[in-house]
Amino acid sequence: MKVVLYVAVLLMLSPTAMAERIVKDSPHSVADTVDRLVAVVEKAGARVFARVDHAAGAKNIGDSLAPMQMVMFGNPKLGTPALKASATMGLDLPLRVLVYADANSNVKVTYHDPAALAVAHGVGADHPVVKKMRGALNKLTDAAIAK
Repeated sequence: MKVVLYVAVLLMLSPTAMAERIVKDSPHSVADTVDRLVAVVEKAGARVFARVDHAAGAKNIGDSLAPMQMVMFGNPKLGTPALKASATMGLDLPLRVLVYADANSNVKVTYHDPAALAVAHGVGADHPVVKKMRGALNKLTDAAIAK
């Protein structure tokens, strides 16, 4: 019992668990939203490291999930200064955006607020690179969900 409680407390205190999530609505399907996000990320000069289709993973084991994909991407111009500010930022970089269909089939785009992640890693929310990350994520996701 003590071990379970200890693990639960550690998970609650982890930077990702404490991070505020930003959630936006998309008028496009999950696949189209992700395609659009990948295109704007690459056009902005960042690199897409992974596109993970969680629903396809569930299908591979004979189970099902609503459409759900995660895109992992980054740019060393932003990531390197963040890592210099705190090496543990490497736990949450590259950045990730999740696109999923909720219980009502509404498509959502969500990501952790870089300011909350930074604070959890001992970096000020007002650090210049954190402000740039927040702005970049906002612009990229807004472009992906634009009509």
